Amino acid sequence: MRIDLHAHSNASDGTEPPAVVVAAAQAAGLDAVALTDHDSAAGWEEAAQTADAVGIALVRGMEMSARHLGVTVHLLSYLHDPTYPPLVAALERVHAARRERAQAMVERLARDYPIDWESVARRAAGGAPVGRPHIADELVALGAVPSRSAAFERLLHPRGPYYVRYWAVAAQDAIGLIRAAGGVPVFAHPGATGRQRLVGDDGIVQMHDAGLFGLEVRHRDNPPEQRVRLTALARRLGLAVTGGSDYHGAGKANRLGENLTAPEVFREIIALGALPLVGRAPLDG
Repeated sequence: MRIDLHAHSNASDGTEPPAVVVAAAQAAGLDAVALTDHDSAAGWEEAAQTADAVGIALVRGMEMSARHLGVTVHLLSYLHDPTYPPLVAALERVHAARRERAQAMVERLARDYPIDWESVARRAAGGAPVGRPHIADELVALGAVPSRSAAFERLLHPRGPYYVRYWAVAAQDAIGLIRAAGGVPVFAHPGATGRQRLVGDDGIVQMHDAGLFGLEVRHRDNPPEQRVRLTALARRLGLAVTGGSDYHGAGKANRLGENLTAPEVFREIIALGALPLVGRAPLDG
């Protein structure tokens, strides 16, 4: 079985509709894919319809914004109930904070570049949360940078002059919300040294104690030494090891299926989650 548990659509900051992402996953030879848009389940229905049509298993999920002692943390949640009221309330607050942050960043950028909020907001499809990728795409369109990646490296980096922080749920609380909603929480790209400050081993122990299921070790942004560190830590704590592409369509170089999750871990996630798989369940592979 080929299982990719991290992909984004234009329901958040990917460039393709959910249906296209799922069809592309099937065309890439995947047996299962997780749609994990940022702080949103808006793409689930469209993705589910396509999964049934093309014959691939869909894991309904999201990537939830959180924070641990000032460090940004992204938590992949699989198969949770998206209507669980405390989780809905937390996500609504995150959406508002992300929008306020994006507006503040555009205001800072507008001092030096001909960028405006209306143009950035139009890049978020169907009311998806506006984020840094949408700002980056507008900067590319203006000719300020050659690519989305360059925008993140030069202008939108957390250590850059235009960056603005935003409110997010404490990581342990977010894990508790995901678990209470019947979801399975995994720490996304925890060794990504190029994009964020890292949470240390003690912080991951605290997340484990709060109910963390696993670590996304197999991710292109985790360098080899971090994969070694995280694999050893997962083994010591009894955490699962997962893998995913973090696919964003044309928004990133990441390709569907470039990092995969083992079938036995996939089966554990299915057994623990509140929701069933959608589409063809490749459990006999």
